[in-house]
Amino acid sequence: MSQPAYIQPLSRGARWGVLASVIVFHAGVGWALASVQPRPLAVGDVASMEVRMVTEQAPRPPEPEVQLDVPPPEDTPPPEVPQLESMIQPPMPDLPPPEFPVQAPPPKPPKPRPAPPKPQPPRPHPQQATPAPAPAPQPTQQAATAAPQTLSIFQVSYSVRPVLVYPARERRAGHHGTTQIRAYIDASGVPQQITVEKSSGYPALDEAAVEAMRKARVNTGGRAFSVTGPFTFNLAE
Repeated sequence: MSQPAYIQPLSRGARWGVLASVIVFHAGVGWALASVQPRPLAVGDVASMEVRMVTEQAPRPPEPEVQLDVPPPEDTPPPEVPQLESMIQPPMPDLPPPEFPVQAPPPKPPKPRPAPPKPQPPRPHPQQATPAPAPAPQPTQQAATAAPQTLSIFQVSYSVRPVLVYPARERRAGHHGTTQIRAYIDASGVPQQITVEKSSGYPALDEAAVEAMRKARVNTGGRAFSVTGPFTFNLAE
């Protein structure tokens, strides 16, 4: 397959011809630049300047004025002094003060007399209401359930007996005593509303007694009641 004419490489003679033309072109451009001379710039003559130092002259002091003592003429009479008596005028006589007529105030009108009070009709006496008879007392209904009975903690039977735990810190400290406990036992046998009726004197011992009663379970037979009793903490036990 033949290549186009513009892609085929130049021959050796054509290459040397192109190179020679480039060299001749650059040589002609250089000769033209060297033959052109720039136009000289004409600068005018500068005039010389002379500087002189001039000293400042001090101003002359003003000449003093010459005063001539001229004696006054002897025939001149002395100036007349005005007399003070002619200048002082006598004072004006005192005028009497003006009198203004004073009118007397008009008399005050007499105060009106108050009208006599009208007689009021007699008030009727209120009749005392007779008290209504008190209603007859109705018979009180019998309570559905009687007040809970109070038993001793030693009179009831337990499904879980209260176990008193002596606090070790209180035993080491030598604290002992008796705590009186009251508790409300509901129908299911669970202690409720546990209170300390009489303290042992040591809060830790009282709390141990309350905790022992709280963990107990009582056989109630389906009824609620209250129990009370002592919990004793003895060091010998």
